[in-house]
Amino acid sequence: MKQVKSRIRVSEFGEVNTSKTEINAMVNLVEHEASRLDSRFLEPACGDGNFLMEVLNRKLTTLVKKFRCNKYEFEKNSIIVIGSIYGIEILKDNVQCARNKLYRRFCMVYQRYFREDINKELIQSVEFIIKKNIILGDFVTFKQKNSSNPITFCEWTLIEQKLKRRDFTLMDLLACTTFEGGPPISDNGEPIIVPQPIKEYSLVNFDEAYKAC
Repeated sequence: MKQVKSRIRVSEFGEVNTSKTEINAMVNLVEHEASRLDSRFLEPACGDGNFLMEVLNRKLTTLVKKFRCNKYEFEKNSIIVIGSIYGIEILKDNVQCARNKLYRRFCMVYQRYFREDINKELIQSVEFIIKKNIILGDFVTFKQKNSSNPITFCEWTLIEQKLKRRDFTLMDLLACTTFEGGPPISDNGEPIIVPQPIKEYSLVNFDEAYKAC
């Protein structure tokens, strides 16, 4: 893996790719979370997706161990896995590269076990979710690239066999929402942060995420 693509990209954007060894070491620090299917990860400067790929690989390992003999459960939980990985990147070519890596890796694993019965709607949904989750934007400004629009993330939640999409701005996710009478308090006496969605979508079948738009 080349750590520097060009001197211009380093000087203008500070782009230096993290080595495979360093990526593995960082993910190992949160090994339990990285292996959980529903544990969400956000890489605020994801480059061309190498860190997110390592997280996906570990989640897919768990997915295969649990559900390789159950196609329905594999597909349903695939949506949770793909929907849990988020990235922000300021360079357009890196965004496309990251999306392609994640998509191709999932398809390779899925086809390895279910080549004879591919769910095309699932594949379309995976591609749709990855496109929504890997965003061209600037984490420093909380804005989409070359736009005044805020960075917005989709939350993907399974409700039995259905999928719920809710959209949140990055700024709201990082800030404490104000409640009438003050914020709710947890059992240990600390305020609970509950961000509010800017949009909610109707339930769709879990393999029809692309219809939640």
